[in-house]
Amino acid sequence: MGTRKDRERQEDLWVAYTNMAAGPGHPFYVRLNEVLDSEGFDAFVEKLCARFYAEKLGRPGLTPGIYFRSLMIGYFEGIESERGIAWRLKDSLSLRHFVGIALDEHKPDHSTISWVMKPRPTSSFSSDTPMTTTLGE
Repeated sequence: MGTRKDRERQEDLWVAYTNMAAGPGHPFYVRLNEVLDSEGFDAFVEKLCARFYAEKLGRPGLTPGIYFRSLMIGYFEGIESERGIAWRLKDSLSLRHFVGIALDEHKPDHSTISWVMKPRPTSSFSSDTPMTTTLGE
C-alpha cells in the first residue's frame, strides 16, 4: 500500500510561462477583442487622445487602449470603483489578455486609472471635437 509520503515531491520553484496551462479565455471578451482589433480601436483612441499625452514627462502614461478596455470591464462586470477594476485585472488572466497586459507587465494601478478619470479644464476640449464618434469612420 502506498503512503502519502511516497507520493510527495518537491514542486519546481520557477515555471516557464510557456509551460503554464492556459484556458480558452472568456468567449465574450475574446469576441469583443476580435471586433475591436478588426475596427482599429487602439489606433482610433490613440489618435483621439494624442494631445493629452506628453512625449517625455513623468512616468509612462496608461495607453488609451488599455484605459478604455479597463473601463469596459468595469461596465460589463458592474464594477463601480477603480480599485475594483484594478483588482479584477490583477486576478484574471483572460482579462489581462483582453486588455493587452502580458504576465511580466504590471497591471494598471487604481491610482493611475483614477488620475486619468480626473476632470480636465474645459479649455482642454475644443468645440469641434465630437463627443461621440463611430469606429471605422
